[in-house]
Amino acid sequence: MKAIIQKEFGDASVLTYTDIDLPKIGEKEVLIKVAYTSVNYADIKQRKGNKGKGNFPLTLGLDVAGTIEEVSPNSNFSKGERVIAFPKAGTYAEYVVANEQLVFKIPDSLSFEQAATMPTVSILSYVLLFEIGQVQKTDTIVIHSAAGGVGSMLVQLAKLVGVQKIICTVGNLDKENYVKTLGANIVCTYDTFVEKVLKETNNLGANIIFDSVAGDVSSKSLECLAIYGTLVQFGNSSGKTGAFKTSDVHSSCRNIKGFSLGTTRKHYPERLAPVAEKVLELFASKILTLSIARVFNLCDVALAHKLVESRNYEGKVLIKV
Repeated sequence: MKAIIQKEFGDASVLTYTDIDLPKIGEKEVLIKVAYTSVNYADIKQRKGNKGKGNFPLTLGLDVAGTIEEVSPNSNFSKGERVIAFPKAGTYAEYVVANEQLVFKIPDSLSFEQAATMPTVSILSYVLLFEIGQVQKTDTIVIHSAAGGVGSMLVQLAKLVGVQKIICTVGNLDKENYVKTLGANIVCTYDTFVEKVLKETNNLGANIIFDSVAGDVSSKSLECLAIYGTLVQFGNSSGKTGAFKTSDVHSSCRNIKGFSLGTTRKHYPERLAPVAEKVLELFASKILTLSIARVFNLCDVALAHKLVESRNYEGKVLIKV
């Protein structure tokens, strides 16, 4: 089968389109013929070597939409079923293997293309908003990197449940209209969000802040986080480590919560099935949607990576397999 592999860390040129052996399934696993996969920022970090050591050759990618091709004995799935999944060993390939606990059937009304936008970003966003952040309608929330995949979903979900005030940050105000169409009340840059949040809350600060950037953005977020507020930290796209002091939290009764979808897939996969069911229903009924910035062919993954690195896009970048 055709796949994208890399044998060293580096820029997008290390991604090679080639032939590899078809993977074999084990117990409680399925083989999936991939229709689409997506590019997540975690792929960029892994390609560059920012996520630890590389077990080369490796294939990047977190999620797929496709069709069950083969199942193990006594499987809960059947050949021909349409699914989204989090496969075992990368997704930039024509066929992938996934543990059944990380495979979810999709409704007939949901296209593969739209389904492929959602697995990582929608399941992650739902958990962040409702389980980790425990957002209430009366809250003022801040969503960093709001034009990206997770940010786009967080804004829509917050709007859907009637959150009172949604303040969003973007790297470039060219994305302001896009984020406002999703449901944001206020859109600002990373340079101005602290003063904007304090102004909009009469200096009380935001109740919940969702941070996937880290670095200085985490430190600045604490400058405008309300007492009893929560900073939800779920990434470091800046490549830098955020820092805080214990005195930033104990006397103000504030808290910092971390969450990783990757860790949860590995150690607590059964937690994701009920969430997947809920977001699939929302997508199938078109209550939630995610715009597709661009679709690339599998052989053009390097171009897709360059677009994602440029941050000059809105929504999700897909790979058609």
